[in-house]
Amino acid sequence: AIGWDYDTINEICARLNCTPEFIETSWEGMIVAVSNGEFDMAADGITITEERAEIVSFSVPYVSIVQRLMVQLDEDRFAGLQDFVDGEFTVGVQLATTNYITAEELVGEERLVGFSDFGAAVQALIAGDVDAVVIDDVAGQGYTGVNADEVQLLGEALTDEGGLGFIYPLESELTAAVDAALALTTDSESPAE
Repeated sequence: AIGWDYDTINEICARLNCTPEFIETSWEGMIVAVSNGEFDMAADGITITEERAEIVSFSVPYVSIVQRLMVQLDEDRFAGLQDFVDGEFTVGVQLATTNYITAEELVGEERLVGFSDFGAAVQALIAGDVDAVVIDDVAGQGYTGVNADEVQLLGEALTDEGGLGFIYPLESELTAAVDAALALTTDSESPAE
């Protein structure tokens, strides 16, 4: 497992004298599982929303994000968002995410193809099984970096999502401790750099 979340959790645990145990789980059930106390926390690019904050506690936001449309590198059937919306193009999107909600609002559910994770959606785009993917800008930059010869992000932002945060069961003792360590971690050089 690699990425900013893993690096940051490792750094936070070094500061808090804990040892993380990373357990991969499905996105669709992750927030409810944390809410039920099955996990002490979750870190996976989780958008802070009022609805989610009713069942889990959030860390301070660690990054601000916007959603964008990812397309094949040589896409020439549409020039921008409005051309895409007006066409009959399909959208790959991760299930149970704010990206799914955005895509549904843009083009309706009948044009959506749901995937269990963004990696599968991006691979479907590369294979030509979908015409675009709605993805957070930060994650999209990672996928375009790895697949620079195959995909690109369109410049136009779809939404301003606010921020991403880690989640915990409501009233978890970890929230304040992790927030303090996160503040020190993000104020210094990022462990992922």
